[in-house]
Amino acid sequence: MKTQKSQTAGVERFFEDNEIIVSKTDVKGKITYCNNVFLNIAGYVEQECLGKPHSMIRHPDMPRVIFKLLWDSLQDKNEIFAYVKNRCKNGDYYWVYAHVTPSYDHSGKVVGYHSNRRVPDTRVIQEVIIPLYAALKAAEDQAATRKLGLVASQKMIADMLSERSLKYDEWVLTLGIKDQLAA
Repeated sequence: MKTQKSQTAGVERFFEDNEIIVSKTDVKGKITYCNNVFLNIAGYVEQECLGKPHSMIRHPDMPRVIFKLLWDSLQDKNEIFAYVKNRCKNGDYYWVYAHVTPSYDHSGKVVGYHSNRRVPDTRVIQEVIIPLYAALKAAEDQAATRKLGLVASQKMIADMLSERSLKYDEWVLTLGIKDQLAA
């Protein structure tokens, strides 16, 4: 695992391209499993995580609307891909490209959620995600109430997606595609 000083608070941590951060939660978002990659990068031991809300690693720079999109997708029994900035126990942070899916029991009932996180495309983070998330977070923070802030950031996302005639997942999956096709 590498680290790099950042202009923001904390140190940015990195994990290897061949590593996958894995965690599972119950339907309320409490952690039921986390792998060693998760523990190593976030700086926790397993006992500190099990039974705790997955939001324990939520970085304060993350706009609430991204998690609303995530939970809305999961409640509709859909998977979702998203770029997420997470916070380590010591205040450092790390970016991930997350894939979150519902987990089902034998009868088809959702019993929890499974998330695999991979190393994100640094160019996409720097050029697209950081500016977008900063604008969304600013809209949320400048509103008179948390509810109005969420409404404002939802409108921003909806307008952006409407301009592109894409759903959120479709848009996320297109990021970096142009570069991949040119290679």
